[in-house]
Amino acid sequence: MKYAVGIDVGGTTVKLGLVNTEGEISGIWEIPTRTENSGKDILPDIAKAVKDKIKEKNIEDDVIGAGIGLPGPVDDEGVIRKAVNLHWERTFNVAEELSELLDGMKVRAGNDANVAALGEYWQGAGKDYGDMVMVTLGTGIGGGIIHHGQIFAGTTGAGGEIGHICLEPNEKIHCNCGNAGCFEQYASATGMVRLAKEELDSSKDESELRGVEVTAKALWDAVRNGDKLAIRVAERIGYYLGLGLSIIAGVVNPEVFVLGGGVSKAGNILIPYVRKHFDEHAFHACRDAQIVIATLGNSAGTLGAAKMVID
Repeated sequence: MKYAVGIDVGGTTVKLGLVNTEGEISGIWEIPTRTENSGKDILPDIAKAVKDKIKEKNIEDDVIGAGIGLPGPVDDEGVIRKAVNLHWERTFNVAEELSELLDGMKVRAGNDANVAALGEYWQGAGKDYGDMVMVTLGTGIGGGIIHHGQIFAGTTGAGGEIGHICLEPNEKIHCNCGNAGCFEQYASATGMVRLAKEELDSSKDESELRGVEVTAKALWDAVRNGDKLAIRVAERIGYYLGLGLSIIAGVVNPEVFVLGGGVSKAGNILIPYVRKHFDEHAFHACRDAQIVIATLGNSAGTLGAAKMVID
């Protein structure tokens, strides 16, 4: 049996997994992400963890390479242009550098959202579809575009940065990216909480959201319970999500949108609100696109990273 190592780098931990060529994970482990000193220890730590595991499993001749997903723009050659969460301020070829640390092992690198999208396409919710766009709804909105089975990274690795599509040109509050009116200001978990608080402030209606910590989970639980104020917020969120996806559809024309990230744990209750507004705004030839919930959870990045090497 041949294996690839899938590496999913986050700001706090690095998840690593041994994945066979059939897409089965035979083991996942974690190491801390040491971001101090400009993140200089991150790649050496990863290399040591990979070497130690290969030696432990006695599979030196069975590992075909390693794939790595990173929180930053990574182009097709493996060049990353800064990664703020890792304290990497330089532009460098991360695939080449990690390959050297792994004694010449084949290494492929990609943006973490793109890599997670590839995982969902290979073994998750996108498995039975053609072209796919994954939308990760978390603190922000990330995205990954899969075209003909391959990650579309774009010229500088910023392909799939859908969270920064402008939906409200007159917005006064700035996004973390420096622009204003971005998709993620309305439809990320943070954006959903913002819209819920705005509705609570502007209305005197009773709601189970009053007097509690307002979170995306609390919001969708309230929607599920029939809370009228929460349902109004869900309609606004559905408008922004549906509008955003309709814009993406007009450019990419995918067969399926896969909704992932923490908010996707709300489940299929999201879909009707999004579908309604997607159908209202999408170009007619794009309206057949399916909208489904991701299924792989935290293993999507590990699987996608491994798949880059297996391909």
